[in-house]
This record gives sequence, structure tokens and C-alpha cells, in this order.
Amino acid sequence: MRELGSRAPGFIKSSKTLHMSWQVGVFVVGLAVVGVGVVLLPLPGPGWLIIFGGMAIWATEFVWAQLVLRWTRRKVTEAAQKALDPKVRRRNVILTSVGLAIMAVLAGIYLWKFGFVMPWKIDQ
Repeated sequence: MRELGSRAPGFIKSSKTLHMSWQVGVFVVGLAVVGVGVVLLPLPGPGWLIIFGGMAIWATEFVWAQLVLRWTRRKVTEAAQKALDPKVRRRNVILTSVGLAIMAVLAGIYLWKFGFVMPWKIDQ
């Protein structure tokens, strides 16, 4: 694992004022990227991917963002391993099949009773 802390170039770290300005710039750019990601969450677009991109920008300078990204990476890896577990996959396939069968039966009952009529146009 990489060590925690600022990844700013040495000449920037050597001056406190320059380093503080660098951190403010990194924070503002990361905030803008995260803001775009949050806006894209309800809209079509890769909202979460952009949010994690903003977090990665913050992680170049801030320890708290580095820790959050490490935690997120660990959780995503655990979830991926769990999803690839044969027992979990089998259970998911069975549940999906049962759900699709129930939906097909309900759609068949609706079509048998009402035909191809939209629900809001049924007069009963």
C-alpha cells in the first residue's frame, strides 16, 4: 500500500503558502467533480464513477480521502468476491427465475382478463 499524505511535488511542499494554495486548488477541483457526480446521480450518466473520480482527486492531497478510497476499494473487492461465490450466484439465479415466473403469470392473468388494454383505460 502507498503511504498516506500529500503527493504534491517537492517544490510545492517546501513552501507553506504554496502548499496551502495547492491544497485549496485540489479541494476545489475535487469538489467540482464530486458536485457533477452528485448532479448526475438521478440523471442518466455515470454519477458514482464521477464521484469516485473526485474522491481520487482529493486523495492525492488529503489523508481522509485516501482512507475513504481504501475502505471503498476493500468493500468493492469483498462484494465482488461474494458475488462470484457459486452459492450466492445459484441463489440469485433461482430468485430471479421465480420472480420472472411470477411476473409472467400475473401478465398472463391480466391479458386473459382485459386483453391489450392499458390499465388506466379499463372501465370496470
